Amino acid sequence: MAESAELKQMVMSLRVSELQVLLGYAGRNKHGRKHELLTMALHLLKAGCSPAVQMKIKELYCRRFPTKMGSPSELVLPGPHYPASGGVAGGGGTAALPAGLSQLAYEGHGHGGVPSPAALLPISLLGPGKHELSGLAHHLPTSATLHPVHPDVKLQRLPFYDMLDELIKPTSLASDNSQRFQETCFAFALTPQQVQQISSSMDISGTKCDFTVQVQLRFCLSETSCPQEDHFPPNLCVKVNGKPCNLPGYLPPTKNGVEPKRPSRPINITSVVRLSTTVPNTIVVSWTSEVGRSYSLAVYLVKQQSSTVLLQRLRSKGIRNPDHSRALIKEKLTADPDSEIATTSLRVSLLCPLGKMRLMIPCRALTCSHLQCFDATLYIQMNEKKPTWVCPVCDKKAPYEHLIIDG
Repeated sequence: MAESAELKQMVMSLRVSELQVLLGYAGRNKHGRKHELLTMALHLLKAGCSPAVQMKIKELYCRRFPTKMGSPSELVLPGPHYPASGGVAGGGGTAALPAGLSQLAYEGHGHGGVPSPAALLPISLLGPGKHELSGLAHHLPTSATLHPVHPDVKLQRLPFYDMLDELIKPTSLASDNSQRFQETCFAFALTPQQVQQISSSMDISGTKCDFTVQVQLRFCLSETSCPQEDHFPPNLCVKVNGKPCNLPGYLPPTKNGVEPKRPSRPINITSVVRLSTTVPNTIVVSWTSEVGRSYSLAVYLVKQQSSTVLLQRLRSKGIRNPDHSRALIKEKLTADPDSEIATTSLRVSLLCPLGKMRLMIPCRALTCSHLQCFDATLYIQMNEKKPTWVCPVCDKKAPYEHLIIDG
């Protein structure tokens, strides 16, 4: 059963050319689109394929995820996967392999074996509910990868999107330092409930069809010290189910000779996702590696909210006690004995610094130390179009969760 599951994950990670080789080897039709080829290959596996076909799957998988190989005497597989059938092979205490199966080893495995195929595959390929494999730690070598597959990375919450589900938890973009240009593949499947949520959220009121429930792709640095902002790897290119993804356009460089950069934002990939419970969705990511920097990818099911909803939520938090503002005024007017300059008056405008109109809902961030307020409605609407969440008075960060209506 375990071997069958491993073979299934191997098949799901193969590219079109490799699926065609596999189906041709098994004497099946090898023509069609990738999802059709993948379906035929999985049916072949489900029907019970011969040992020769199983060996072919493993061979193609090893080509798909190549690693440096040692000398022939060192190329051995770990015993737990293949029971001994004729004594011990080599001198490392490893069980003998079935006849005809080439022996492979992966660099960095101290006892000459390899991790299980499930461990070698990005865990996001294992589908919903299969992220946590109890036996994975026993197969994964300590030095097999530079970064954990699922680092303890948290992305910053996005005020305009409520997270409904985690389709791929933050996962390292595994890089091979010997190559500058990297490419890796991920896959996820939708449940019937998720398909229904997306389909029923279609909004055709505007000029184009859109969904309020979306599949959202995000990238960030693999840092665990605090929740991370969106951060694209250099020269990022994303294909979902073989179709190129629209990324934000490049910003014009501020200085001559500086390479233009894309603004790092969440990517809505709903339009290219297959709304199917049987066919998995594949994401192919290519990027340029950087020395000393690693990146993570995550995919979420989210519900988009409007500025009106965010304003209602802000109102529901209540109004800050007027005593706080009084205390702040007294503090600013209190003479500092160490200073020769005394503040005798404070000037605060009733016009919003954003729209230059009278304040309707005076608002500040909890982290701001100034008395001047800005209009909550206008501030949220501006961040709906271009999310910067910077206070227009002091130019410091003023995220939505820190906003409070002034008393």
